Amino acid sequence: MLTATNIQKYYDQLWVLKGVDLTIQQGEIASIVGPSGSGKSTLLHILGTLDHPSKGTVAINNQAINFLNDKQVAAFRNRHIGFVFQFHHLLPEFTALENVCIPGWMAGHKKKEVADRAVELLNMLGLAGRLENKPQALSGGEQQRVAVARALINNPDIVFADEPTGNLDSANARELHQLFFDLRKQFNQTFLIVTHNEELAQMSDRILHMKDGYLVA
Repeated sequence: MLTATNIQKYYDQLWVLKGVDLTIQQGEIASIVGPSGSGKSTLLHILGTLDHPSKGTVAINNQAINFLNDKQVAAFRNRHIGFVFQFHHLLPEFTALENVCIPGWMAGHKKKEVADRAVELLNMLGLAGRLENKPQALSGGEQQRVAVARALINNPDIVFADEPTGNLDSANARELHQLFFDLRKQFNQTFLIVTHNEELAQMSDRILHMKDGYLVA
């Protein structure tokens, strides 16, 4: 479903990624682990179209992303990719429901259909009574669940998660771990997760280790 070939990234004399090959299957939950500075987040951002590789190619469902222009990449990202970050990046002036709806509205879907889907997702994630709350009125775990719902609103092919539990306590982290697997079971959702959380990594179908800009066995 996702294929990356010879991904390299360098900034002048700094060589961050040194030739990464990676394939992720539909419905797989894979985790990338490794020490700080090994290139994990850089790789995730390139795979998620947030950054460009210096060399190499990325394809999602046989669509080679590298050959799209910026406007096409933005449209592809909106329709096919979801993101969950350590810091939720919710818009403070909007409610939980509105935050989830925004990517769907940006994709041009009908407002009522998007809102109905957002309500469905938020209810499924245990936030039925929090739809009209703004982020500052939500706990950290609740904010992260809103971020997960937002990532899912356009039925993405893959969700990229960058340290999704890094800002959560252990109880909320465990709940979020289980949520990913519940979503895989219900929607056959694919996840690629960068994490320092050993518990989350061990639950994954596959653990990918990064060191010094390489994926290592």
